Amino acid sequence: MIIKAITVRHPYAQYIRDNLKKIETRKWTTSYRGKLLIHCAKLPKCKYSGMAIAICDLVDIKPMTKEHEKDAWCGLYDGANSFFLENIQPIEPVPIRGKLSLWNVEVELK
Repeated sequence: MIIKAITVRHPYAQYIRDNLKKIETRKWTTSYRGKLLIHCAKLPKCKYSGMAIAICDLVDIKPMTKEHEKDAWCGLYDGANSFFLENIQPIEPVPIRGKLSLWNVEVELK
């Protein structure tokens, strides 16, 4: 299966996997909406480093507001956009190489 993916640093990738973090923030935006694979960055090292660990739906992107801070697990910062994630499901970790921005990856999910 080919799917869009995003690399997220630890511990935030795991917070998404555990359904605690429902908003990812970035200084950029995209018109893409749909299935999104959550990839845990290689650094800092953790048990999920370099692995795809969850799948979700990217349903909306809006400029970040103070009200988004709790679900984003971060404070408001200049130029931040809130990526709203729904239907978050942990997956069996799959090693893949991360990239910047959104990217396509071919992966077999179990």
